Parts: sequence; C-alpha cells; structure tokens
Amino acid sequence: MTTINVDYINPFLIAATKILNDMCSVQAKLGKPYVQSPVFIKDTLVILIGVTGAMKGQVMIAFDNNVACDIASKMMMMPVTEMDDMSRSAIAELGNMIMGNTATIFSTKGINIDITPPTIGNGTMSFSNTYAQNICVPLEYEDKKIEINIAIRGD
Repeated sequence: MTTINVDYINPFLIAATKILNDMCSVQAKLGKPYVQSPVFIKDTLVILIGVTGAMKGQVMIAFDNNVACDIASKMMMMPVTEMDDMSRSAIAELGNMIMGNTATIFSTKGINIDITPPTIGNGTMSFSNTYAQNICVPLEYEDKKIEINIAIRGD
C-alpha cells in the first residue's frame, strides 16, 4: 500500500480551511493527522468525492450529523435542525467547492486532477482500498470537528 506524500495532503487542507472560512465564517484549526481505516458510525454524514487524473483515490469529508446541520445552517443562513434534501445539497456543494479549490491549487503546481460528483452517505459505513493509506486530518472549530480523510496516490 502506498503512503501519501505530505505535498499531496496540504492542498486539500488549504482548500478546506479557506472554503470553510469563506462560505461558513468558520475558522477551522488543523488537528494532528493520523492513519485510520475509514469507518463511520451511525450519526455520521460523509461526502465522498473521487480523484482521477495525475492522482487517483478518494476524499471523504465526515461530519457528525449535528456538525453537518451547523455547517448547512451557516451556508444557508437559516437554522437547519435535520439533514433534508436541501441541507444535504448544501453539504454536497461544500465538498464540491473544497475539491474544486484543491484541483486549482494542484494545477498551479503542474498536477492536473479531476473530481467526481459528490456522493453523500449517512449512517454506519466503512470503506477499504488497497492502493493508498487513508490519512485523516481533523479540522476543529468551536467544540466541533470535521474529518478530512484522504486516500490518494500519484501516478
């Protein structure tokens, strides 16, 4: 299994913190990265976006449901107490913006990637792959946490 080069992780984190700040007025702080198997428990919402091109793999952005509601509330500028179709669409768009910004950062380094449309999962789920380690980086704000799970490799 391939380990991830830190130069491949930083663009995702730069994009995520920028988009959270710009779209949600959230000042997220980076937690300590760690390797984990992507397993999510019942009250978790996950945005799954694939990466193709010069790098291959996927990124999973995971939120506890209450954190997803908080982020959707900030994006939609109205209270969100449950993840309905509209709030899930807002969260999916957040994933698109983070990954689109990430692709732009990589392109300035001469690395061209494409992203797949987001898939939203909710509940207990697990993922596995054999091509790259999954690196989880927590982004923390207030008393809440968003997990960016990156499992990619460069070709």
